[in-house]
Amino acid sequence: MTALDELPTPALLVDRARMEANMAAMSAAIGATGVALRPHFKTSKCLAVARRQVVHGAIGFTCATPAEVTLLQAAGIEDVLWAHQPVGPTKVDFAVQALTRGGLTIALDSPEAAEPLSKAAADAGVTVAFVLEVDTGLHRAGVDPDHAVVTAAALTALPALEMRGVLTHEGHLAAHGSDRAGLEAAGDLAGRTLVQVAEALRARGHECPLVSVGSTPGATSAPFAAGVTEARPGTYAYFDANQVGLGSARIEQCAQTVLTRVTSAQRPGTVIIDAGIKAMSSDSIATAGALGIVCDAAGAPLDGLSFSAANEEHGYLTGPATSTLRVGDLLRIIPNHACGATNMWSALYFVDGDRAVERQPIEARH
Repeated sequence: MTALDELPTPALLVDRARMEANMAAMSAAIGATGVALRPHFKTSKCLAVARRQVVHGAIGFTCATPAEVTLLQAAGIEDVLWAHQPVGPTKVDFAVQALTRGGLTIALDSPEAAEPLSKAAADAGVTVAFVLEVDTGLHRAGVDPDHAVVTAAALTALPALEMRGVLTHEGHLAAHGSDRAGLEAAGDLAGRTLVQVAEALRARGHECPLVSVGSTPGATSAPFAAGVTEARPGTYAYFDANQVGLGSARIEQCAQTVLTRVTSAQRPGTVIIDAGIKAMSSDSIATAGALGIVCDAAGAPLDGLSFSAANEEHGYLTGPATSTLRVGDLLRIIPNHACGATNMWSALYFVDGDRAVERQPIEARH
């Protein structure tokens, strides 16, 4: 074990007790509905974390990148959903190779994306299990619900494609900010919309056993729509400043922090820390104007301090409480977005109290 004061800074920390409590709570809440839990692996990119999620009831994982798929398959995870369109020769070739290993389902939303994969899979003699991605309000990837039946017919007419169900990501819920009632209503609508699409597909003769929703803000609403079979939250394992701002978590539930030190205090009202944008995530979905929540070395939030700006390796803390800080002081920052912060690091430290007890690699990074 290593005292936090002895770690090099900046360093990425994960409070193990908070993480375990987050996992247990989500597993219990989702499990009570009879809905399966398939966490998004991009939040941790760490097999030690993923194994704890399996202990807490995860039936498999969601992935965003080929590297994540590869890492999980190599670790023996037998049910992986790749929730990204495999477009381009390299990704198509990878998809076929991964499909031969078994246990992979791929998200698709158009014949244009599916045709090269269909041909390559047919040539290789493998079947592509796929879910039709549906846009329930985010307006990113996904077919419009009104076009789902036509798109599904076009996809299932292609060789080597077999539809398993439908999928959505209700990321648009974050636009409701601190309006929790509005967010919950939008999450419920997303879940019900996806169920209606599944029912329409079944009425046209399509098998649709999987009805998959996915987000941490929506985890208290979308999975509870009758007919949803699977939930794919990711950030819940750690939570973050965005989730606090959205009302999805309390500060004391945030398990991921960046350990940092004050390195300069030359100007009144501002101090410099050694955690800049290369240590954090600037994804301010619900935290506009800040790069994270400033906490003391024990992880308790500090009033009168704002993490207002950063360069690559320097962070700027401003506010009246900067007068209490001295060069060398140890602080912890709750990142805006846990998933983005994770991708900045090659390893994390699990901590218990004021000590780091284990170092684990973060892999499958860009």
